[in-house]
Amino acid sequence: MASQTYTAGNIQVLEGLEAVRLRPGMYIGTTSSRGLHHLLWEIVDNAIDEASNGFASEVTVTLHKDGSASVYDNGRGMPVDMHPTMGKPGVEVIFTVLHAGGKFNNENYSYSGGLHGVGASVVNALSKWLTVDVFLNWTHYRMAFTSEYDPAKGKVVAGVPSGPLEVIGNTRKKGTLVRFLPDDAVFEDVTFNTEQVSRRLQELAYLNKGIRITFTDERVASAEERTRVFCYDGGISDYVRYLNDGKTPLHENIIYMEGRKDSTVCRAAIQYTDGYSESLFSYVNNINTPEGGSHEAGFKSAFTKAFNDFARRTGILKDKDNNLSGEDFREGLTCVLTTMVRNPQFEGQTKGRLGNSEVRPAVEAIILQQLTDWLDNLKNQEDATAIVTKAVRAAQAREAARKTRDNIRKASALETAPLVGKLSSCTGRKYEDNELFIVEGDSAGGSAKQGRDRRFQAILPLRGKPLNVEKKRLEQVLANEEFRSLITALGTGIGESFSIQNLKYGKVVILSDADQDGAHIRAILLTFFFRYMKELITGGHVYIGMPPLYKVAKGTKTIYAYDDKELAKAVKSVGKGYTLQRYKGLGEMNPEQLWETTMDPSVRKLIRVTIEDAAQVDRLTTILMGDKVEPRRDYICEHADFNRQDNFELPDGQKQEGGR
Repeated sequence: MASQTYTAGNIQVLEGLEAVRLRPGMYIGTTSSRGLHHLLWEIVDNAIDEASNGFASEVTVTLHKDGSASVYDNGRGMPVDMHPTMGKPGVEVIFTVLHAGGKFNNENYSYSGGLHGVGASVVNALSKWLTVDVFLNWTHYRMAFTSEYDPAKGKVVAGVPSGPLEVIGNTRKKGTLVRFLPDDAVFEDVTFNTEQVSRRLQELAYLNKGIRITFTDERVASAEERTRVFCYDGGISDYVRYLNDGKTPLHENIIYMEGRKDSTVCRAAIQYTDGYSESLFSYVNNINTPEGGSHEAGFKSAFTKAFNDFARRTGILKDKDNNLSGEDFREGLTCVLTTMVRNPQFEGQTKGRLGNSEVRPAVEAIILQQLTDWLDNLKNQEDATAIVTKAVRAAQAREAARKTRDNIRKASALETAPLVGKLSSCTGRKYEDNELFIVEGDSAGGSAKQGRDRRFQAILPLRGKPLNVEKKRLEQVLANEEFRSLITALGTGIGESFSIQNLKYGKVVILSDADQDGAHIRAILLTFFFRYMKELITGGHVYIGMPPLYKVAKGTKTIYAYDDKELAKAVKSVGKGYTLQRYKGLGEMNPEQLWETTMDPSVRKLIRVTIEDAAQVDRLTTILMGDKVEPRRDYICEHADFNRQDNFELPDGQKQEGGR
């Protein structure tokens, strides 16, 4: 019970880095795997800032066998001289004092991703130990920090120096090496993900032309696969080619634009494909801005104006014709937009939107001038005409889709007709509590309808596989009855009319069978959401249900197993004389079983669908769901585990064949 008195003596003063240990989520967002990797990104971003400002040419990231990670850059080296007011070496101040750094003005770094001076000190506070090696003026310096339990204080004292700054010896190297071991008392899991780290480093190499980034994972057994080197002399132009792997380009040459206005630097690389989706990925000071912002607004405005002006100069658009919309010109577009801003201000729920108002006119002026010059160049006329012609067709298709939507609405098809006999709605009026289960087939739909809690759970069965929407225009999607039903059930609309505020369900759960057909249906639905309702995913509304694969029963004891490992444990737990049921589909479960394993919020397992890297998701969606066979085959051959053994021996000698 809270105290009835509140005096100055109740005010707790946190010393040093205690605040970080007490509330880590305030500094890194979460103590899950995402928060763990955030520690690494903080140190990597410091190294990249050194490189992007011209002081370093190489960055090396290593994941060590002991669970630690290290980052080295061959830049200037962190300062080791005494701080004028704190009386400590600069490197100690950087790693032990919150809001202490060299990025609050533009004297040391013209542009940087870290602006708050908390990155290095937060990493130190949340690590068991951290060491810094500085190679400066032919001298090798080292300082070590630890986070240990202090019996006298009764708590962990975070990130304190193990000793003074040491001189190790002479060296020809230059730069900084930081190595740290995340504290398993803070994080749920302290295992770095190889592919996640590799993807981020590859992205940074694309964004910083010519910088060599070496990634080594000492935990990988194969020496050939242990080290990867990323270096792209073409920068973001190479990035666009990479993203368009699996797509058919409309023109071979990348449209590259670069310019500076006042203190804002803007670069953009563009290539069109014959597809129908827009793929625009923007960055500010190497930080991804998935929610856009002022730089994207400036780019889109200039982009639309430049192409409309060109279409009129060349007679593709007549005087009687209306200007084409930006959406028309961006159909099939793949673009990487990167902007360098002196003092970026990020907004939005995930800090993924740039708010600096002065950036929009700067980017708009740069892109308008650069793109107009490209369009007026005679050698680019064929490509420019092909792009505008595609936009004209997109406008015609958009108008056809609008008429289709209007006609469907007038006929009440998007209101009630497609849902007759399909959707079993719930009675709850709070959308955030309501759940929509998208199930596969009438059999599973019947069980789900009977087993659900109708107060907050709605069921929408799908008949057959929905349309694969990759490389399909909106009017084709709207012509598909299954997707029309889904659009109606969600209530958000689609395309230009999409509004997340009209969403009827806080959770949209894909519940399909654990076989190849079920996996394909999941992929098709996720492709639809990603291409046409991305905000559902970014808002955290899309989930995948996890039905069990097995039921192990003995007497009155029943255990459900969700994979082969859980099955082995269940069999060992109940002992001999059990019965085993393998669920080949949701339709094999009775309503009670489906509720108690898959739909009951107190026991079920759901996977929330998130987008960690939108550019990679876009690329993989094209590879896996597009119409080009070779890139898909190459990806499967590279990543599939063909040596996996799904057959296993049960403890009593019975053999269970098959697996998830």
